Amino acid sequence: MAWYTHNKPEVQSVVEHCHVPGHRDRQLLSIVHPEKLRRMLTRMLDESEFLSPHGLRSVSRYHADHPFVLSFPGGQVARVDYEPAESRTGLFGGNSNWRGPVWFPLNHLVVQGLRRFHAYLGDEFTVECPVGSGRQLHLGAVADEICLRLVSIFRDAEGRRPVFGSNELFQRDPAWHDLLLFHEYFNGDDGTGLGASHQTGWTGLVADMLAAP
Repeated sequence: MAWYTHNKPEVQSVVEHCHVPGHRDRQLLSIVHPEKLRRMLTRMLDESEFLSPHGLRSVSRYHADHPFVLSFPGGQVARVDYEPAESRTGLFGGNSNWRGPVWFPLNHLVVQGLRRFHAYLGDEFTVECPVGSGRQLHLGAVADEICLRLVSIFRDAEGRRPVFGSNELFQRDPAWHDLLLFHEYFNGDDGTGLGASHQTGWTGLVADMLAAP
């Protein structure tokens, strides 16, 4: 880091607080200052926006009632709505599902980032999680909370498996109940599994979340 900032002095106007010692003398190379991070988390940890019962949505639920609309010359209009399950657009070959569902790779990257920030900022840096709950958590505990919500896709507090959705055969029949599927992505509201059903390449990251301290 010292070599990089010495040989690339122009980046120091973008990379903030890289010379400020952090928790246990750790240092952080980041374009997000802790107070910017705090403001970002007020959206990310809001259950009416990104935080779902089963992880982080790929688009804020705010856009269900407030779609993002972009107008082009000639009268063409493009819009992004919150779509918790299958996309209603035919873009990208008919598979444009990054408009609301929960995806494990996105969530895993956020969890890893939060753990790195926690290692730097320590337990003293806390945020409200979920927003409006009054509960203050350090960033490591926030990462744990997101992991618990992701794990709950496969078994919730009542013993049901949200991944199976409304399929009562899979929910109740002991011959099917434990035959888990690792779907490509999950409904941003109720956790139902969607897309390819054997996406162990990234949904298998749930094992890492279960093993995390």
